[in-house]
Amino acid sequence: MKKSAITTAIFLALAFSGCSTKSDDELFNLPPIEWQKQIVNDIKSGSYKEADSHYISFSSEHISSPILKDTLMILAQAYMEDGDYEKANAYIDEFIRRFGNSENIEYAQFLKIKANYESFDQPNRNQALMQESIAQIAQFLHNYPNSEFVPMVETMQIKFKLALFYLNQNIKDLYERQGKDESARIYEQRLAISGLDDANIQPPQLPWYRAFFE
Repeated sequence: MKKSAITTAIFLALAFSGCSTKSDDELFNLPPIEWQKQIVNDIKSGSYKEADSHYISFSSEHISSPILKDTLMILAQAYMEDGDYEKANAYIDEFIRRFGNSENIEYAQFLKIKANYESFDQPNRNQALMQESIAQIAQFLHNYPNSEFVPMVETMQIKFKLALFYLNQNIKDLYERQGKDESARIYEQRLAISGLDDANIQPPQLPWYRAFFE
């Protein structure tokens, strides 16, 4: 399924205005389309825990339903909109595991990178996630050199590398102030091999974990 088909399916699902008239205690043995309607209405009302629960019930009752594929993408994109990028990635991973194929894997991998990227406008993003994201981007560009997403992915790659460089620079400076010369040299080497050590990078006005991603 290409991006346009996935987007159309999500739009149609979100356009459903009806929902099950049953109470939560009665939600079982629903047809696949009714489960999807219920999950969409959970999302529209902000009841994400209910959406998770209803997805589990749906996938248990209809393990082979083709509607599960679109429902997973609806949940992933809803969590991205809500700012819960870890949960969004979990649903994307399940989408890839259960339904990934040559027609949809490119878009799903792009969404994973995008979710990681957007998560960095929040505090406490860690160095390991930046390194993982840079590796994912390199793999994406290798696998899909002609992808329509390449310009966006390359922009994210640059910003990840700048942010990681600035973080490593701060860590090096901290070790130097603490007199930990050996640790400082490790980070100095990382800066040297980054290819950005000669760049005239201006210190961000915002906290670094937001400045490079806005």
